[in-house]
Amino acid sequence: MAANATPGLQIRATKQCISASRDISKLSNISFSFGSKRNPFTDFSGSSYISHTKPIHSFKLAPIKFERMVTKAMSEASEQVPVPGLPIDLRGKRAFIAGIADDNGYGWAIAKSLAAAGAEILVGTWVPALNIFETSLRRGKFDESRVLPDGSLMEIAKVYPLDAVFDSPEDVPEDVKANKRYAGSSKWTVKEVAESVKQDFGTIDILVHSLANGPEVSKPLSETSRKGYLAAISASSYSFISLLRHFLPIINPGGATISLTYIASERIIPGYGGGMSSAKAALESDTKVLAFEAGRKHKVRVNTISAGPLGSRAAKAIGFIDMMINYSLENAPLQKELYAEEVGNVAAFLASPLASAITGATVYVDNGLNAMGVGVDSPAFSGLGIPKDNKN
Repeated sequence: MAANATPGLQIRATKQCISASRDISKLSNISFSFGSKRNPFTDFSGSSYISHTKPIHSFKLAPIKFERMVTKAMSEASEQVPVPGLPIDLRGKRAFIAGIADDNGYGWAIAKSLAAAGAEILVGTWVPALNIFETSLRRGKFDESRVLPDGSLMEIAKVYPLDAVFDSPEDVPEDVKANKRYAGSSKWTVKEVAESVKQDFGTIDILVHSLANGPEVSKPLSETSRKGYLAAISASSYSFISLLRHFLPIINPGGATISLTYIASERIIPGYGGGMSSAKAALESDTKVLAFEAGRKHKVRVNTISAGPLGSRAAKAIGFIDMMINYSLENAPLQKELYAEEVGNVAAFLASPLASAITGATVYVDNGLNAMGVGVDSPAFSGLGIPKDNKN
């Protein structure tokens, strides 16, 4: 266990006032931009409905102020003295998180929340990004974002190279083996990583899937090639099946797995193409089936989080993440910005004994945007007197 791991989490509201204001008048041409080459695993989980009644080029919001939710560690607890109240307590648990390549995004936030609750953290990083990630970690570039609620730094017990597109060494084509971006790394297929974790640590308790990639995501679904479609399915949904298949034997009974999904699985999100919406729909369907299989055979729970839009470095590459965030601010039941730590906290809850009866579920963490059937920022609703949180 990491020496700095804090013993529990407690959620409370502070008086910290955040102002959210964006002008996206320059986003007249919106598209996902990945290029033709396979990109690092990134998850663009978000929940957003795009209004067709207001031109994007004129979309601008007034400042919105709100209170931010933060986590506070209950540092007075110890192994002998239980924490008061109803804590999220993951002391003695070990988590493997697949898909972290920097300190910005849902995967990192989940790692921090699990660490703050007391879990030991293992990370799987896409092979070409491994050197940069480890160097940044070693040189302290992530120190500011590693700070936990009690002031200590999140410790990562070990970082493993991982490419979840390949199940075993036999699946790796020669051009990938010869690729210089993979030089110097070994044992990075899913099977090999699971074996390495078993050899190094024996077992884990929590498995997190924060992986997604669609090489043709900028193309409409009707123009997506078979190769691009299958690549999106492979990297974004089958990768979870593969991880679960190879890690289940080392997940302790009572353990939990969590993946990240997106509302495009069940609603039309123009611009989110290339088979990515299909991949997220498959991931959510697989969550239910795997919950049954893993629950009956291994007593392991399987859930997925449908997260709202986040302005992470990875998400900014899609081109219109700011518009998605602004749309959410205008139309979600809760008019506030979504923070990565809010998704991290829900993941910590789902991984904890407090969620011991929750499995096969898609949990929405998007300020309620998934519940909306229309965009209330449309002029069509201007006469209804819909409340708006435009506090200055």
